[in-house]
Order: sequence, then C-alpha cells, then structure tokens
Amino acid sequence: MKLLILDRDGVINHDSPDYIKSPDEWIPIAGSLDAIGALTRAGWTLVVATNQSGIGRGYYDVATLNRIHAKMHRLVHDAGGEIDAIFFCPHMSEAQCRCRKPAPGMVLDIAKRFHVSPTELWMVGDSQRDLEAIAAAGGKPLLVRTGNGKKTEGKNSLPPGTRVFDDLAAVADWLQRLG
Repeated sequence: MKLLILDRDGVINHDSPDYIKSPDEWIPIAGSLDAIGALTRAGWTLVVATNQSGIGRGYYDVATLNRIHAKMHRLVHDAGGEIDAIFFCPHMSEAQCRCRKPAPGMVLDIAKRFHVSPTELWMVGDSQRDLEAIAAAGGKPLLVRTGNGKKTEGKNSLPPGTRVFDDLAAVADWLQRLG
C-alpha cells in the first residue's frame, strides 16, 4: 500500500494564526486539491493528520470541525481525489497527550489502522512538529514551503532525510515519478 499522510492547515488549505473556525474559513491552497486528485488516481491512500487545539480552546466544536471536513471532502472529490481518513488531536499542548504532533501517536495509529509499517509512511507537513512526528515513528518526512514551511525550512533543524518541496503539487509530481 502506498500511504501518504497529509497535515491539513498549511498543506491542503491556507492556515491562519486565528485558527480555521468555520467552513467559510477553510480555503484550499492553489493546486492542492488537484494534487490530491492526481495522487488518488496514481493509487495512493491519503490520510489527514491534524492538530486541532481550537477544540480544546473552545474556539469551535467537533460538529463544526466535521462541517469543515465535509467541505474539504466535497472539494477533494470534485477534483477527482479521495481522503480515506482524517485523524485529529483536539488537545492543547499543555495536555501532553500522545496524539498531538510532534508526538508520533497519530502516525502510529494510522499505521496500525491501515496495517502498514510506520517506516513505509510518508508525511507531508509545513511545520517542525509534523516532521518530528513522522520521524519519531520511523517514517519519511516531506516539507512543503506553503503555510509555515518557509519558516520551518529556515530553522535548519529538519529531521535527517527530510525532502523539501514548494507545495503539495510538487510532492505529488515527485511521488508519481517514484512509482
């Protein structure tokens, strides 16, 4: 199985320091939906792993998050793509849970659910915590320069083996060439 984990905010859609609190605030990054469509057609299983501490902070509830994700699913489907699952952590960092990235809990849960070794997983993220989560699980980190990616790249503290791309479309092109 070719399984790719995607962070959501900053990779698929535009991020906001004020959080994405409604479907109207969820705006895809140019080319990201087409990239998901291309990856789906190329046989990739796509899973989203996203920290959503806005729930823990009381900015929105799970029902609102579900409406945001329904919009994402609909737009991805319209672009010929499919997201097979969404894993999210609703906790604030103070909770020190095992699921909040940079902890590897979500990545390990995805590997278990899809019966894949964590070492076979790729994960696309725009922040250090995304890269650390997949690296801690033994997987392969991919950084995009969208969202917080340029700032993350500039820190020069990427996990070993991290590959850097301009955006999700560039990741999709590269993965399709790998076969």
